[in-house]
Amino acid sequence: MTPPPIRVLLADDQALLRSAFRVLVDSEPDMQVVGEAADGAEAVALARSARADVVLMDIRMPGTDGLAATRMISADPGLALVRVVMLTTFEVDEYVVQALRAGASGFLGKGAEPDELLNAIRIAAGGEALLSPAATKGLIATFLAQGGSSDPEGPRAAEYSARLGALTVREREVLVLVAGGHSNDEIAERLVVSPLTVKTHVNRAMAKLGARDRAQLVVIAYESGLVRPRVE
Repeated sequence: MTPPPIRVLLADDQALLRSAFRVLVDSEPDMQVVGEAADGAEAVALARSARADVVLMDIRMPGTDGLAATRMISADPGLALVRVVMLTTFEVDEYVVQALRAGASGFLGKGAEPDELLNAIRIAAGGEALLSPAATKGLIATFLAQGGSSDPEGPRAAEYSARLGALTVREREVLVLVAGGHSNDEIAERLVVSPLTVKTHVNRAMAKLGARDRAQLVVIAYESGLVRPRVE
């Protein structure tokens, strides 16, 4: 049986860009555009009414911006399965870490190739984080090192540190490797276990830490102080 198409919501204040995305997405047999929003508030409402699976969300929009809208989606239990991919004007965007903290599953530059955009939708819909190893090791660590990380003595860091205590030794080990930008296959090779075993550890760590997906695990690993930012 053919699975139902991925339901995609487009949120961008530029109508021309939304039209281009619609043509691209609707050309794929495994996905369809179920709505368009010109601002964040409309995106949140449509995510609910259109039963979207993935929202392509522009960070900068008038009124309710993409960051606020993503926080609203992440905080709504009824939208727990909705995945948000943030669209940025530049590959290195000062709001990227904020987007991940807000609950986004990843980010994509507006200058990305069509195949990259379509692949991003499929990755997000599958529950994975749209964070390449290069992005995790470079961009995320860079922003955190430049002040993006929370105060190590602050309440947020303390909260995450307390949650880390619930992890097993192996789950903490896997979390460190996830934060280092390693894939499940790479982690499995390092730990001499199966990729399925790694996936199980990742899922358990997500549940214990209250992370929506792999992207959130990366942020938590840095904010808790488990992994220290390093700029190479």
